[in-house]
Amino acid sequence: MPLRTPIADQRQLVSDGQTRPIAWRLQQLDRLAGAIDAHEVAVFEALANDLGKPEVEAYFELVAVRQEIALVRKRLRRWMAPKRVPLPLSLLPGRAEVIAEPLGCVLVIGPWNYPFLLSLQPLVSVLAAGNTAVLKPSEHAPATAALLERLIGAAFEPSTVQVVQGDGTAAAALLQERFDHIFFTGGERVGRLVMAAAAQHLTPVTLELGGKSPAVVLNDAELEVTSRRLVWGKSLNAGQTCIAPDYLLVQRGVAAPLIQRLGERIQHCFGADPLTSPDLATIVNGAQFERLQRLLQGAQRRGQVLFGGQSDAERRRMAPTLIRVESPDDPLMDEELFGPLLPVVEVDDLQQAMAWINGRPKPLALYLFSNSEQAQRRLLEGTSSGGVCLNDVVMQASVPELPFGGVGNSGMGTYHGEAGFLTFSHRRSVLRRPFQLDVPLRYPPYGKRLPLLRALLR
Repeated sequence: MPLRTPIADQRQLVSDGQTRPIAWRLQQLDRLAGAIDAHEVAVFEALANDLGKPEVEAYFELVAVRQEIALVRKRLRRWMAPKRVPLPLSLLPGRAEVIAEPLGCVLVIGPWNYPFLLSLQPLVSVLAAGNTAVLKPSEHAPATAALLERLIGAAFEPSTVQVVQGDGTAAAALLQERFDHIFFTGGERVGRLVMAAAAQHLTPVTLELGGKSPAVVLNDAELEVTSRRLVWGKSLNAGQTCIAPDYLLVQRGVAAPLIQRLGERIQHCFGADPLTSPDLATIVNGAQFERLQRLLQGAQRRGQVLFGGQSDAERRRMAPTLIRVESPDDPLMDEELFGPLLPVVEVDDLQQAMAWINGRPKPLALYLFSNSEQAQRRLLEGTSSGGVCLNDVVMQASVPELPFGGVGNSGMGTYHGEAGFLTFSHRRSVLRRPFQLDVPLRYPPYGKRLPLLRALLR
């Protein structure tokens, strides 16, 4: 699907200053909020068609976008206000400030796992910063992609926001355009392609990728609550969540009781046959299912499955499954699983768990279950990750004012709240000087002023 409006025209809207007033920005957010309200039932239907999402999980996507809009409306005037910067004595009288200005036209490439939320949440920040946008939804969630096109078309003129549909070829064609920022959510492999394409125009990028996010459980953890939260976080969207706990590092003293409680919790949530549960989403497509099935069958052949293991290729359903892993070289540790398979690794202590974590690329999320403040501090000081959540999982992404983003292989740049506003703004430095009190010390001929300048400019 071609562009309805040239990128140059969308950029011109920004260059002409039409998007700078706060009234324009709030108007766009109101239009988006109204379109979301008008299409709420359609959102449930589209996410059910694409991913088999239960209505509760679909509602999570809706409410997160609404919370982002509410926060922006509350804080935008303060974020837009020029920020004063103190001046050294040598530049007085004068005034220095930083002004957040729109970048221009932004390309947002959305993923398939949360196709509504992770397309529109960054769009909120794009509009709040006074930009126009092109939205490329994922072709792997076609019902939601079609819905986004209708929703955006109802809310905006194409010169403000337009949707481009298509597969990877369409995305590659878009990346040849000269955008002012590119925001991509997806996997590391495609992220590298996006970054390489952006480099041709020196276009800045934000990459929200992923990786193997570990959860560490120590002996002093409250196992009942820990098991509830881990099963929920791993089963959410059938494990197709970039910040889901990818594998567990469990201290030996609690490994057996935790595994038992995890199995009991899976059965409590999804019944004796999880494949028939209305509360468990489906795997997005056949290719993703086959990838997970190969990993599952390999673990079954090696006798590693501790609980679960049921799957149905025709319906693309897979039960939450616990799998014992003993080596970093296990096939389950090669890449982000992005499914309901949960490797469980026994470790002696926190130090060994941190060695596992630090031996891999930096994860998007890191979880620790422990009542020990000392252990929490050691983990924070001895590891690196995009974000951390202590004694819970996933919920850090639900705090609108916490920046969200990766580090290293898990991504670059952040958004949510003010972080998103700043990501899509250029912070322009401005110094104002009056004509009066023009001290001649800096002008030639310099003569023997160096000792005086040394004394004044320490």
